Amino acid sequence: MTYRVLADATALTHLLFVLYVTFGGFLTWHWPRTILAHVPAVVWGGASVIVGFDCPLTTVENWARRQAGVAGLPPSGFIDHYLTGVIYPESAIGLVRALVLLCVVGSWIGLWLRHRRGRRNLAPGLTRQ
Repeated sequence: MTYRVLADATALTHLLFVLYVTFGGFLTWHWPRTILAHVPAVVWGGASVIVGFDCPLTTVENWARRQAGVAGLPPSGFIDHYLTGVIYPESAIGLVRALVLLCVVGSWIGLWLRHRRGRRNLAPGLTRQ
């Protein structure tokens, strides 16, 4: 495997992680136990945006790109390089962050409502398999 392929695979993994943070809560509606992975992913993703620490995936991608002889990501990181100004305008970053938060919170509220409704529909003494 060349370093360039490793860098590209890392960038793809990073994108999938961002998508999972944003929409992974909806997976919990069908697989409730995945909330155990989604909560830490949201905490990590949110903290990296709020605090601004470097993501290990960015470090790996930068290392692989340097090994391949190409420039790494700018200090602002993955989201600013690949998404901000490419997928949405830089002026919309606050709106995008609010929409991500809305997706996460909405998916968790939906999970709670589905769980609550499901418990009500069960006969007394029965448990869901």
